[in-house]
Amino acid sequence: MSFMMTAATAVLLIIAFVTDLKAQIIPNRLTVSFFAAAFIYHAAYSGIDGLAKAAVGAAAGFVPLLLLHLARGIGAGDVKLFGALGAWVGVCVVLQMMLYAILYAGAIGVCLVVVNRAFGKKMTAGVTAILAPAAGWKRSQWLQWADSGKKFPFMLAVAPAAITVWSMIS
Repeated sequence: MSFMMTAATAVLLIIAFVTDLKAQIIPNRLTVSFFAAAFIYHAAYSGIDGLAKAAVGAAAGFVPLLLLHLARGIGAGDVKLFGALGAWVGVCVVLQMMLYAILYAGAIGVCLVVVNRAFGKKMTAGVTAILAPAAGWKRSQWLQWADSGKKFPFMLAVAPAAITVWSMIS
């Protein structure tokens, strides 16, 4: 993977991570701009073949997660994010990221169930109360998802998945 592809993917994931944790939303302007940038980059770098690679990668990232979204497993922003990721990194890498993200999400879900059953919402709220001020965040705006004890931002699973895949590629 080229430096430009790695850098663009890293920036996309960092911004998506922050916005997903803060507001549980991945903005369309983020995913659409990175999606378009991927097509421009691949067209400039490899012409029609690059456009085809970006389109197939985008479809590989988008379609499987669209099915998961329709089953109410993840949000629409996550689907579009993986479409943009696929346009940048191609089929193999985006499918690997997807696989690891789903595995990490399952592990996080199990941990949340165990913690919530053992300690109730007090533990989750306590972690939020410690993390938010320590990072200089307003508790009312940050980590609101932690108080619910029911759902979590998918980016908590996507970030370690991306790190796992990048460590295997390097």
